[in-house]
Amino acid sequence: MADRVTVIGWDGSPLTDAARSALGAATLVAGAGHHLILPEVPVAAERIRLGSVALAARRIAAHRGTAVVLADGDPGFFGVVRTLRAPEFGLEVEVVPAVSSVAAAFARAGMPWDDAQVVVAHRRTLRRAVNVCRAHTKVAVLTSPGAGPAELGLLLDGVHRTFVICEELGTERERVTVLTSDKVADHTWRDPNIVIVMGGPVAFSEGGGWIAGRDPGTGPRGLALPDEVYGRELGEGETEILRAAQLARLGPRVGDLVWDIGSGTGAFATEAARCGAAVIAVDRDPNACARTMATARRFGVQLQITHGTAPHILENLPEPDVVRVGGGGAPVVSAVADRRPQRIVAHAATRDAAELIGRDLSEHGYQVECALLQSVELDTRAWTEKERSVAFLLSGELGRRETSR
Repeated sequence: MADRVTVIGWDGSPLTDAARSALGAATLVAGAGHHLILPEVPVAAERIRLGSVALAARRIAAHRGTAVVLADGDPGFFGVVRTLRAPEFGLEVEVVPAVSSVAAAFARAGMPWDDAQVVVAHRRTLRRAVNVCRAHTKVAVLTSPGAGPAELGLLLDGVHRTFVICEELGTERERVTVLTSDKVADHTWRDPNIVIVMGGPVAFSEGGGWIAGRDPGTGPRGLALPDEVYGRELGEGETEILRAAQLARLGPRVGDLVWDIGSGTGAFATEAARCGAAVIAVDRDPNACARTMATARRFGVQLQITHGTAPHILENLPEPDVVRVGGGGAPVVSAVADRRPQRIVAHAATRDAAELIGRDLSEHGYQVECALLQSVELDTRAWTEKERSVAFLLSGELGRRETSR
């Protein structure tokens, strides 16, 4: 095992005394190509060009001597330190950090970033990173080959965003470009790069926030808000009790894409977005689409609203993680199930309609649950009944094998 392992962050500025000292004593140096040509790297040291960090870690663990790993930015922030410290390698490391690439990118843009979401985009996580960009107004994306600015722009089709693309930060080839998302796919971008994705209203707080990223305390409390909060007549499938049960069954979260089919007033779509998920709200009624947009703006959430009739309008939508079917019955549920989201919820007014939907979900391989929800609102001044609602709540969930993506 290496006698000593030091991880040095590099941001293009002169190395600190601690970094120079560690490099001067190194018998093995690992890093990217632009790191290995630094003049401070000892001529006699063994050099490893970093590709797979895990492979480099194995060689470092077997090395007899003093090892240094060079990495861009802060190596402890979505960097190599996590891999090097994995139990399988048994390495104890010292870290000399530098300014992270996220901090450097926002500095180049002249913007604060304590209110930004930060995500990593690999080929396997690209879709989830895009969903965060759909749902949030300020996102920093640490990209990788095959999951870069062009791919982000393509998957954000139909969603307007502004991209600040920072290529090769800290090097002589550094370049910062500002483009709208529809123009990004037309260019070839150099690696490494980081992308700031912005869109929608960005709230300004004179005193600053208290937590990095999105403030979870924004807006009224409650998973499903009282009907009167929306200030208008809700549809029969939008009651507070039903919305709360649907949200609980679907469990929308950051990185998910939610379809809300038959969005009505936008109450459910807004509440799913308040959970941090990306939401596409679909309705055939243009007035319903306008109401959904007004509700989203009122609560400060990002929604993509699509006017059209399901199931046909669903064909060109991006793949969902969870879906609420608020209208259209069994034919729409069947079309949704063909897309294999992890979970689907729907409701029915009668037992016959519920059985039809449940049978269709089962035939598509979903595990089906159904509950009869009965809600009675009471006037607490006299404790008398004011209003009663009844609905069958159906939910379908795919098995674990099919939900792993």
